[in-house]
Amino acid sequence: MSTSFATPMAGRLAAIRARMAAACERAGRPADSVALLPVSKTFDAGAVREAASLGLRRFGENKTQEIRQKAGPLADLDLHWVMIGHLQTNKAKDAARDAFEVQSLDRLELAEALQRRLEPEGRTLDVLVQVKTSPEPSKFGLDPDELPALLRAVARDCPSLRVQGLMTLAVNSDDPMAVRACFARLRQLRDRLRGEGIEGVTLDRLSMGMSGDFELAIEEGSTEIRIGSALFGARDYGGGA
Repeated sequence: MSTSFATPMAGRLAAIRARMAAACERAGRPADSVALLPVSKTFDAGAVREAASLGLRRFGENKTQEIRQKAGPLADLDLHWVMIGHLQTNKAKDAARDAFEVQSLDRLELAEALQRRLEPEGRTLDVLVQVKTSPEPSKFGLDPDELPALLRAVARDCPSLRVQGLMTLAVNSDDPMAVRACFARLRQLRDRLRGEGIEGVTLDRLSMGMSGDFELAIEEGSTEIRIGSALFGARDYGGGA
């Protein structure tokens, strides 16, 4: 008998993947054109270990201290930690040391701080630029009009950073059209910049879509969805966002 549904998490993962495949089919895209990034923020090392037993190896975190807390107990698994939360400049040292990738680059000051930490060690870091496509003041991200200048500056001055694409958070709304518009705006921005061409910058990846809206994101061109509660279960928000 198959053991793919042996645990609740395995069942949730299978359901997510089925929904991803259906969204890809609706959009006329290959089922393997969208990656799943599990977001393990606020969940303990045991939950991450269970997810890893299902074949997942990259995990998104909002805080550098959570990466540090989990990386030690899970060192035997050779996991790749992805920073997806807003990153303060004074935490660049921690991100450069512990993160495999940063998806929340949103200002040149942060890029320069990461560069200063990476260069002496001869390390490079994949990054996505977080762009603000939602009108909500609480959402972080670079103004879309400022994106071309940032991309050119990073390509010119921060050789240790490899820009791979863009990331965004959609508006928190019950209106699917408002949510979809945020994703469409990022895709259109990416397509325009691709047409212009910026040397040293790759924009193949669009990280957009979370547990509540990832199907809309896939239909609008997402190449990676960030999934937390739909995979791990309900969060205890007393322990963090």
